[in-house]
Amino acid sequence: MARGLVLCSQTRTIAKLSFFLPYPKLWFKPHCHHHPCYGPQNIPSARVFCHCVSSQTLNLVDMAKYNEAFSRRMAMAGIKHHNRIALGVSGGPDSMALCVLAASWKTEGLYGFDNSGKFIDGLFAIIVDHGLRSESKDEASLVGNRVSEMGIRCKIVRCDWLNGKPKQGHLQESARDMRYKIFQDVCMQNQISVLLVAHHADDQAELFILRSSRDSGVLGLAGMAFTSQVFSSHTNFCNNDWKNHSVLLVRPLLDFSKEDMYKICQGSNRGWVEDPTNRSPLFARNRIRASLGNLLSGTFNSELQAVISVCRRTRIYVDQICNSLIKQSITVMDQGFAVINLKTLNPSKIEDICLSKFITLVLQFVSQRQRPIRGSTSKLLLQYIRTIPCKTSLTAAGCYICPAPGSKGFKALVCCSVDCPLPSNAESFHTFSNVEEEHCFSDELEQIIANGKSYSNNNLVTNSSQAQFLDMRSQSVLDEARRLDVISESTHRNIISLQREEVSHFKSKTDEVASGCESKQGTEHIAAFLSEPLLPGQTCYFMNRFIISWKLSKEISSNWFRGEPLSLSYLEGD
Repeated sequence: MARGLVLCSQTRTIAKLSFFLPYPKLWFKPHCHHHPCYGPQNIPSARVFCHCVSSQTLNLVDMAKYNEAFSRRMAMAGIKHHNRIALGVSGGPDSMALCVLAASWKTEGLYGFDNSGKFIDGLFAIIVDHGLRSESKDEASLVGNRVSEMGIRCKIVRCDWLNGKPKQGHLQESARDMRYKIFQDVCMQNQISVLLVAHHADDQAELFILRSSRDSGVLGLAGMAFTSQVFSSHTNFCNNDWKNHSVLLVRPLLDFSKEDMYKICQGSNRGWVEDPTNRSPLFARNRIRASLGNLLSGTFNSELQAVISVCRRTRIYVDQICNSLIKQSITVMDQGFAVINLKTLNPSKIEDICLSKFITLVLQFVSQRQRPIRGSTSKLLLQYIRTIPCKTSLTAAGCYICPAPGSKGFKALVCCSVDCPLPSNAESFHTFSNVEEEHCFSDELEQIIANGKSYSNNNLVTNSSQAQFLDMRSQSVLDEARRLDVISESTHRNIISLQREEVSHFKSKTDEVASGCESKQGTEHIAAFLSEPLLPGQTCYFMNRFIISWKLSKEISSNWFRGEPLSLSYLEGD
């Protein structure tokens, strides 16, 4: 049964807290002037449901300003009011603020409520119940009710941990991977081409500190992208129109702060969830978030965002170069390997950071391993690509690279290494029955992407002089930012302090893991086969890239035995 608790903060904001606990805490002391929270000594075992109402707050929050900023970001992404949109919702202040803004944006256009009159047309919330705590089912249900009250149709999906629930050290990473897989699958099932998530500027700041403590380069320090196209690990499609079977992931709140999230919820009189696990010092992001929270200077926050902005501009430049190089010099064969035309590429004229990113993209595509390529491996690949004609072979990052047959070393062939652990299971799928709806879905996504590109073309970084911090690691980036007066001496000092603090945590954790793994050896190979055999006529999605179809052959060899697939054809690779 839900228990209620009423608190009053120093600004006379009344906060109603509801939570599910067998033995609930009796008191949570608020530590911030605009929302109820709890101290580290009183972290509950369940999430806390908050509802802040203040007559002053409702009048002071300028919702028109937030709605206008959100509308601009949607236009930047190329999204129109009639497009079907999904929202990733956890129930926290970030995702609830996203629901408020998305609902307002949807209804301000010509498109209002659906035929039932209860839900906003073309808006769909996805709530993931990770199933990691006994209370999660009830919490997800309550969040679903609150979202439905806003006029947003929602779907609650519970995680199915086939290989067991994730261990503590990989909990957040595993939960995130599962959550995004569910987001993508639900979007595909419901013919939704756009997924909005609620990452904001404070998340970018946390990621910057985390990556700088790992000595990331400028591309990593640029943080999360505003838009990206993601493909589901298994998908539904029909005929050969599968290239556009992806979802456009959009982060429209990257210019908003965490404080903005609370203000939007308060200004719209909407409740939210406070998850106590977000305050556990066991997780790196939580430690960084707590440390950043102690730096209340507006100057620090604005200067940190300015550094991130410069890094993002540099990434735009590198991405433009790589996109051009891929179009000019890469041929992807139906069999799944890539051929690089080294003469067309002319690698000696390309900056290291651009060439390294180009090689990484090619190898990640072929191997389907999304790990970054760093250190000696990156240097070895750069040296190999710049040696024309190439005469030797090389194994790196799950790929085998060699001179393409008949090219006299002026082309390099990239294919999967025999010893590369395969990245994912093959999964079967069902085709759509309504071909017209499917084509409409893919056409809509194509149009949205085209709209977004037309906007981004006005913000191109045309040459390297407009891109700062090229080929710099995190320490050099900060030093150069200080020299260019992007950040002040105090901000530089505070960032370095945060870096060192997290490095010390990382080293101690690494030593602990290493000592516990001394006796473990070997490489884990992930199965890439279906748990059940495919029957003739069925199709599956393999390695996140290949569409595999089993078809009956007219001629059967005497060596075939009953029950074995008769032929295999790759429909296409991208």
